[in-house]
Amino acid sequence: MKTLSIDIRKAEPHDADDIADVHHAAWNGAYAGIIPHRALNAMINRRGSAWWANAIRRAATVLVVEIGGKVAGYATVGRNRARDLPQQGEIYELYLRPEYQGVGLGSRLFAAAREKLADHGLKGMVVWALEDNANAVAFYAGAGGRDVAEGVEVFDQKALRKVAFVWD
Repeated sequence: MKTLSIDIRKAEPHDADDIADVHHAAWNGAYAGIIPHRALNAMINRRGSAWWANAIRRAATVLVVEIGGKVAGYATVGRNRARDLPQQGEIYELYLRPEYQGVGLGSRLFAAAREKLADHGLKGMVVWALEDNANAVAFYAGAGGRDVAEGVEVFDQKALRKVAFVWD
């Protein structure tokens, strides 16, 4: 029997290729049929390896979850961008490869992201999710998030509602 280690750590520039692959697979899995195809592909294609390497070097806080040395997911965190909400921190993105969803890795990555925000002295946290992304909405509600605000994102002239979940 082989034991696989699960590690969550800050991303390094050499992770950029793997994060780009996760981003591609996770966004296709999460948003196909929700975000118009052309807009989704454009968004995914903008975030290749060079984009991720630059984001990591720019001091953006990017975390990765590894299983047996393979990057299975990532999260990006920082200051809350919604001035109308009092929470100081925000998880901008939290994604896993589809084959790693539903086994508890998302919860572990979510907890690590919350801890990273707290380590930076940021009190409270917000996460935005597209309302039509039922998996994300269920995940954040199940993690104790309160749905307190909504907004709209427009993709190729298609307006999609998004909701803000908060934790104090």
